[in-house]
Amino acid sequence: MKRVFSLLEKNWLGAPIQFTWQKTSGNYLAVTGADHIVRIFDRHGQKRSEINLSGNCVAMDWDKDGDILAVVAEKSNCIYLWDANTNKTSQLESGMRDQMSFLLWSKIGSFLAVGTVKGNLLIYNRQTSRKIPIIGKHTKRITCGCWSTENLLALGGEDKLITVSNQEGDTIKQSPLKSEPSNMQFSTTRNDDRTSTAGTLISVVLGKRSLFLFNLNQPYNSIDLEFKQSYGNIVCYSWYGDGYIMVGFSYGIFVVISTHVQEIGLEIFQAYDYKDNLTSIAISQTLNKAATCGDNCIKIHGLAELKDMYAIINLDDEIKGLSTLSWTDDGQLLALSTQRGSLHVFLTKLPILGDACSTRIAYLTSLLEVTVANPVEGV
Repeated sequence: MKRVFSLLEKNWLGAPIQFTWQKTSGNYLAVTGADHIVRIFDRHGQKRSEINLSGNCVAMDWDKDGDILAVVAEKSNCIYLWDANTNKTSQLESGMRDQMSFLLWSKIGSFLAVGTVKGNLLIYNRQTSRKIPIIGKHTKRITCGCWSTENLLALGGEDKLITVSNQEGDTIKQSPLKSEPSNMQFSTTRNDDRTSTAGTLISVVLGKRSLFLFNLNQPYNSIDLEFKQSYGNIVCYSWYGDGYIMVGFSYGIFVVISTHVQEIGLEIFQAYDYKDNLTSIAISQTLNKAATCGDNCIKIHGLAELKDMYAIINLDDEIKGLSTLSWTDDGQLLALSTQRGSLHVFLTKLPILGDACSTRIAYLTSLLEVTVANPVEGV
C-alpha cells in the first residue's frame, strides 16, 4: 500500500479533524478542522474549493450520488450546500431557531434530515425544495441516526429514545433505551430460511458498553448484546456480508458477531490487533477487506479469512495517535485522520492497465505514474 498524499494544514494541527469521502465516485474529500473552513480536495491531494463556516463544523454528509455536500455549523441556522458539479456553495435557511446537532442524507431519493439540540427535526426534499419541520420529535438533543433503503429514518437522542419515522416525519415506532445511544445503523438480518428482512433491524451503541439490536417488526425480539469488560469501550462497528458485525474496542481488540437467528450475538472471531488501543474500523465490501488502526499503525485483514493480514502500515511520526479510517466506495483509496490533525491517504487498489510494444511493456504503478520496462534487455 502506497501513500498517495498527506494533508498537514497548519490550522488543523493540534486538534482532531472531520472528513468524508464523496459517495459513489470518491473524487473529492471534504476535510474540516478548528479553523471554521471545509476544504475540498481531489483524490490527488489538490485543493479544489473551500466553504467558510460561521463556527465549528457540527456535521457534514454527501448525498447518495455524491453531487451535494451538506454541512451544518455552530452559530448558524443555515445549511451549507456545495455542488460538486458547479463548484458553487449555497445556503439553505433551516427555519429552526435552535442549534443543529445532526445531519444525514437518505439512501434513496434526495431527503436530508437535520436534527437539533432541543430534539426538533427538519426533513428537506431537495428535489421539490419542500421543508418539513417536526417540533418535539425528541425532548433533548438528537445525537445519531440512520436512513433505511425504504426511506425510514431512525433517530437517537440524549432523551434515551429511538424514534422511527417515515420520509414525511410521521413517527411509526419508538422505544426507550437504558443508556444514551450513539452510532446508529440500519442493516439486514436473516430468518431461519435465510431470507432477507431488509431495513427491519437497527443497531445502536448504548453507553459505549453494549450493542442494542432493535427489531422493527418484532420489538419484543430486540436484544442487548453486552461484551467482556476486558475488551474496553466500543469505539466503532460495521456491518458486512451475510448479517455479520465487526466491533472494535478501546483496548485493541475486535470481534465479529453473527445476527443469524440461531446464533445471534455469538462471537465467531476475535483478534487482539493492538497492544494499547484501537481507534477505528473501516470495511470495503468492494475489496472484501477490513482495515483497523491503533498503536500508530494500520492493519488490513481479509473478510473471507480474517486471520489473513494483507498489509501493515506503520506511522511512527504520529506520536499523538491515530483517529478515523474511511475507504472510498470503489475501495481504491483509504484515508486516515490522526489525533494531531493530519490526514493521510493510501492507495489500496490500482486499476489493471498496461500495454506492450515489441519487447517493451508499460503498466500503471500509481494513480499518476506509468512504468516502462524491457524484460528482454533487463531494463
